Amino acid sequence: MEKYKEIIEVQVQGEDKGKRVDFFLSEYLENTTRSYIQKLIDEKNIVIDGKEKIKSGNKLKGIEKILVRIPQDEMLEILPEDIKIDIVYEDKDMVVINKDPGVIVHPAQGYYTGTLVNAVLYHIKDLSNINGVIRPGIVHRLDKDTSGLIIIAKNNISHVKLTEMFKDKTIEKRYVCICKGNFKKEIGRVETLIGRDSKDRKKMAVVTENGKKAISNYKVLDSVNNFSLVEVGIETGRTHQIRVHMKSLNHPIVGDSVYGSPTDIAKRQMLHSYFLEFIHPITNEKIKILGALKDDFLSVLNKLKLNKETILELNK
Repeated sequence: MEKYKEIIEVQVQGEDKGKRVDFFLSEYLENTTRSYIQKLIDEKNIVIDGKEKIKSGNKLKGIEKILVRIPQDEMLEILPEDIKIDIVYEDKDMVVINKDPGVIVHPAQGYYTGTLVNAVLYHIKDLSNINGVIRPGIVHRLDKDTSGLIIIAKNNISHVKLTEMFKDKTIEKRYVCICKGNFKKEIGRVETLIGRDSKDRKKMAVVTENGKKAISNYKVLDSVNNFSLVEVGIETGRTHQIRVHMKSLNHPIVGDSVYGSPTDIAKRQMLHSYFLEFIHPITNEKIKILGALKDDFLSVLNKLKLNKETILELNK
């Protein structure tokens, strides 16, 4: 087995001059805590301009080249936690959960408690083990601040079949989001390549090369002055796909501080996975599941006077 799971190269910019190394890297690397960065520094897995002997409090000059060496996953015991989850469908083969915003799906660098997996281990006793102790039952994921429907496999047979269904694009996934601005076209299709942003590894971007094909289909459900409620169906599942595509249309999602700008209107990106439709991997029954909007999403809809009833009308 290779010693490192990933080696990340980071070029520090002038605007980062004066920041502490641990603070800068915990900001720069997604889902990474300062304590985890400090652990990497102690283990000499952070290399700055070829030097391994550094301190967490070292200040950046704004010109450094940093290598972050991510070790292979440790054999960890991920413990069940009594965290409330919203189960909207369950049978002997799978569970569908309407995830709350602010919840990380599975343990990651520095995040080993408070995740959806910790909650699932408490509430559900039978889970597939294909993805090991870190991701039991996890077939797909949602961003931390994206709410909505996520499928959990309860055994390895359903896990394998669900994974194949996602790969073959036979699971229909639809989202709703609140975007800035008013669209010129009420119905549209966005087909691009998405890859890492060359200037900021934490971000994804529409690229012309070295990216993966990404397809999103959108429909405007309601519009008010400078805001739109939009349904988006995705044919592919690229990282941050909808957020990147909405930004590329110059209609970033409200509350998305990464691909848009911070706002007092919303504390997180207003993106919710509300609809799943697929053939059950074991029984071959047709399954259609709706995930109710979360309270903060409803609050923003009401604040902007966007009509939430248009979402319900889609599925009558």
